[in-house]
Amino acid sequence: MKIIYHCFGGTHSSVTAAAYHLGMLPPECGLQDEDLLAIPFFDTRDSFDHGNITLMGKDGKGNDIYFVGQRGYPQILENITYGLAREFNIPPLQYKLVNVMHKVNLSMRLGGFMSRRFKWIYPGRPLVTRGTMRAFTNIINLVRRVKAGERR
Repeated sequence: MKIIYHCFGGTHSSVTAAAYHLGMLPPECGLQDEDLLAIPFFDTRDSFDHGNITLMGKDGKGNDIYFVGQRGYPQILENITYGLAREFNIPPLQYKLVNVMHKVNLSMRLGGFMSRRFKWIYPGRPLVTRGTMRAFTNIINLVRRVKAGERR
């Protein structure tokens, strides 16, 4: 199966979800700023990367884990993906789209905007990192549901 986590920019919440899914992050009680900053692609993607589905790795069950930025248009991403799958006869059980946007908090939005849009790495990156740490429990609970087989 191909599991695609998506959020606005594809650089914070979806990357964090994909990394946790792949076991690249410790459990919530042990998470440190350095753990987030060590994730490949965390706070590094730019607007020209939106829409580019990126493979993060393969999980223990052989699923390909991806992330993508959908620029605030999750329905368009989902419509295109489901439409292409239908046209190319790709069975729905071979892929899963997971919207992580509803796990994003104000610190993540503001910090991500500052860091990625305006290139104000400081103070944007520390703000988005703290926000991601605060949202981490919600993000990992979503990933746990995905791994357990729930749709969203």
